[in-house]
Amino acid sequence: MNPKQVMVTPHDALPGRDTALVPPVMHYVNNTPITESPQLGQYQVLFGMGCFWGAERLFWPLEGVTSTSVGYAGGYTKNPTYEETCTGQTGHTEVVRIFYDPSIISLTQLLTHFWERHDPTQGMQQGNDTGTQYRSAIYIYSDEQAATVTESKQQYQSLLSKQDKGEITTEVLPAGRFYYAEEYHQQYLAKNPNGYCGLGGTGVCFLK
Repeated sequence: MNPKQVMVTPHDALPGRDTALVPPVMHYVNNTPITESPQLGQYQVLFGMGCFWGAERLFWPLEGVTSTSVGYAGGYTKNPTYEETCTGQTGHTEVVRIFYDPSIISLTQLLTHFWERHDPTQGMQQGNDTGTQYRSAIYIYSDEQAATVTESKQQYQSLLSKQDKGEITTEVLPAGRFYYAEEYHQQYLAKNPNGYCGLGGTGVCFLK
């Protein structure tokens, strides 16, 4: 096994730094604020589904998604850099943070995109991208979100099992600290339309 596919312990993780990376003020595509917390009436969720460039692009066009940003979560290193995260020594996975208006788009609808557009059965990798920073993850902010994720995961596992596609390995946990990625990563595929995107689903979809 690639050493990068083994989760680092808190003791062995890189220490990081006190200075946080500063994100752009506005979303490059939607021209909405990239802020520390959702605005009134908005909720948030963090999705890890492989390379965050492609993951973010899946969600910013959706009606009801008010803002997206990419960063690092689920690990131990304080204010990590991209280079540190790629060593596998931070414990973080690459995530897209989604702010959404639940009166327009539900968490269930967002989860449909999440499950269908990547392979949640691959453990510490996504396609050819190998390492703990590419693990599938959902980090939630309330008991209500937890219940919705549990139901959605069970439904998708049932569909996968019917087609012998394996067991879901997605990490589902209460959200900890979200650390912004460097500015050039934010909305990367809008700025670089021919950039790399390694996301690929299982081919198993929810019934419409």
